[in-house]
Amino acid sequence: MTSRVRVLSIVHQADAGPGVFAEVARERGVDLAEWNPPEGPAPDDALEGYAGVLVLGASANPDQETRHPWLVEEKRLLAHLLERGVPTLGVCLGAELLAHAAGGAAIRLPTPQIGWYDIELTEDAAADPVLGSLPRRFASFQWHGWGCELPPGATPLTREGEQLDAFRIGDAWGLQFHPEVTARIVADWLVDYRSDEEAVAAGFDPVPVEAETPRRIAAANDIGTRIFAGFLDLLSG
Repeated sequence: MTSRVRVLSIVHQADAGPGVFAEVARERGVDLAEWNPPEGPAPDDALEGYAGVLVLGASANPDQETRHPWLVEEKRLLAHLLERGVPTLGVCLGAELLAHAAGGAAIRLPTPQIGWYDIELTEDAAADPVLGSLPRRFASFQWHGWGCELPPGATPLTREGEQLDAFRIGDAWGLQFHPEVTARIVADWLVDYRSDEEAVAAGFDPVPVEAETPRRIAAANDIGTRIFAGFLDLLSG
């Protein structure tokens, strides 16, 4: 009997789950085992029992270790994953923490990026096993006040203007955008936008984003499906 592929899904908060990725995992018969760092330490087999690791986003910022002490352990775990070559996919905060663990940095943006943005693959992305099947340009959902600086030895894979939006280092990928979001996740975040202090300070208006989402979400979900399918293909080898 062939054993099922297991992926450790690091979920930081209830409204920022794997979304589209979970649907792909179900269709592939892949087990997503969830760890919530704010609720307790990593499982004992965090580096042993999984073919890969998915690290999702959160409202926390990567420098808030005093407010969120679990960030310290998570950064340490990501450094171990990189050292051992465990395939890892980081999204938003996950990408920022991955950049930090790889010797790069996350930096605060002049203003948060929230809504739908067009991003473009770099030339290096064409042969990438996770992003290589995507169209050269596509719309992505963004919700972040920080951005990643390219870690030493990493390859840039997508950009939004001059800003890095995805990178690869070894068998780890960092995506600043949110390919996992469903229409429900976007709607929930927009309703709750006032909980994001940076969004409020920037005068964010959810109405235009809400109006744009219905014509963007299907294509974005296809992008998310292709990304996570590529990641799972890598795991099943």
